[in-house]
Amino acid sequence: MSDPSMDEFGPVDYLVIEFPAGQATFNGDMVAELAGLVRSGTIRVLDLMVLTKDGDGAIEAFEIDDFDDMDELRALETEIAEILAAEDVAHLAEAMEPGTTAGVLVWENRWATGFAAAARRAGGQLVANGRIPIQAIAASIEAEEANPEQGA
Repeated sequence: MSDPSMDEFGPVDYLVIEFPAGQATFNGDMVAELAGLVRSGTIRVLDLMVLTKDGDGAIEAFEIDDFDDMDELRALETEIAEILAAEDVAHLAEAMEPGTTAGVLVWENRWATGFAAAARRAGGQLVANGRIPIQAIAASIEAEEANPEQGA
């Protein structure tokens, strides 16, 4: 990471949002929320794509540029767009059910850029990170409420 611009990068995350067959109705709410995060400087969008997985498991990947009606999303991507390789796409699609469509978002956490850069300057390197799905947290809270004496 000797490139000065890379030294000032925040942590990068991704997510895959799956929509069941026939239920991928993009009404603009997601775009508006994403645009707000970009405008506020909270995140920087690095890549956006759409994946489809047919009933036989065949995968097709589309960049936002492949769609005519995605100008608002296209404007959110940075010059670093299209960073996912074919093997990345295949790995992400493994989580999808056959017959579904998914949106893939890769973003830089701009809010953490200063901390990440300071850690690198101090000689540190990220060796692990992760996310806890909200469903797991809700299940844990429900289990604790059902059996309060087992939580201690």
